[in-house]
Amino acid sequence: MNSISVRALLVRGMLAGLVAGLLALVTAYLLGEPRVDSAIAFEDAHSHEHEMEVVSRSLQSTAGLATGVLIFGVAVGGIAALAFCFALGRIGGFGPRATAALISAGALVAVYAVPFLKYPANPPSVGDPGTIGKRTTLYFLMIVLSVLLSVAAVILGRRLAPRLGNWNATVVASAAFLVAVGLAYAFLPAINEVPKNFPATLLWQFRLSALAIQLVLWMSFGLVFGHLAERLLVPDAAAERGRDGTAARSTAPVN
Repeated sequence: MNSISVRALLVRGMLAGLVAGLLALVTAYLLGEPRVDSAIAFEDAHSHEHEMEVVSRSLQSTAGLATGVLIFGVAVGGIAALAFCFALGRIGGFGPRATAALISAGALVAVYAVPFLKYPANPPSVGDPGTIGKRTTLYFLMIVLSVLLSVAAVILGRRLAPRLGNWNATVVASAAFLVAVGLAYAFLPAINEVPKNFPATLLWQFRLSALAIQLVLWMSFGLVFGHLAERLLVPDAAAERGRDGTAARSTAPVN
């Protein structure tokens, strides 16, 4: 793949990340922010210390949230586009759309789902401020391990494919990945700082909303970027598909 195509795909990846970020922002505002407000209300009701707000809550839930989610969307969109450039044609005979979908699904699992199962997201009122450095370090360590193990599983599957066949090689590589992740879970320390009187329903609603945000982000990125990448790399096929759809609509019976 030449440098012009890589540059064009990078731009499209960042654009797709922006679109995905907008959809994730809507999800975060509708599902996540009400749970954050409830968690803050719980903290205020059970805490005797009242700190002055440096940034107002209304600014945090609007401009602050939008800035963070959109920048994150553009950044991961660019990184995923570069991963797409490397993976296209190297992980099987998949076209641009299928490769984009696989990259998105793999990123969702490796970057979010695997670390989430070990260190799930917690609302603002959960956690000891004195351990925030330790918790952050462990979480990012889990992300790095998950990504490295995912890459190793892909390499293992490719090397086993000529001897075992694609299906068996995929099963073996997936099993090896799960075993390695299980060992990482066992050796990394657990963290449980949820107060005993914290509402369990609120905790799980917050965690499910965090998961929903990531699902929306990566699913929408895969769909949008796959479409843009195919239009760039296989313009004839994309145009033919568009003409087929137009022809189908024009020949459809009118009731």
